[in-house]
Amino acid sequence: MANELSNLKPVPGSTRPRTRLGRGQGSGLGKTAGKGTKGQKARAGASKGKGFEGGQIPLRRRLPKFGFTNIFAKDYAELNVSALDGIPAGTKVDAAYLKAAGIISRIGKDGVKLLGRGELKVSLHVDLSACSAGARAKVEAAGGTVASAGAEAAS
Repeated sequence: MANELSNLKPVPGSTRPRTRLGRGQGSGLGKTAGKGTKGQKARAGASKGKGFEGGQIPLRRRLPKFGFTNIFAKDYAELNVSALDGIPAGTKVDAAYLKAAGIISRIGKDGVKLLGRGELKVSLHVDLSACSAGARAKVEAAGGTVASAGAEAAS
């Protein structure tokens, strides 16, 4: 007999008939049908839902539902090196100068951070709250200086 889809059968002993519950004492699972006596789990149709924690407020209800706010995040107004290219050489660049010149629209709660995108061709004296390592290297390569209070290496 060839192996064809119409002739396939499970290997003898690999399948067992389903246990019929509540079909008399002689079956071994009569009367309470293996559910014990009384209680929530003995009732018809009763089952604890997924995530049920015994009446305690479930984890899915205790956790916040939308988003996440990092309470340690710094609020910087970010500025790339390319934005400094039109400033005259030798100028002292600080947050107040950038705001007055209209280069930034706001000064962040933690100040202004200089980031390294773009190129700088003029020598400037930059005095901001924070500066990335790449931005510092570009300002110094152009002959300028960087004095930042929180000199952050990167990020």
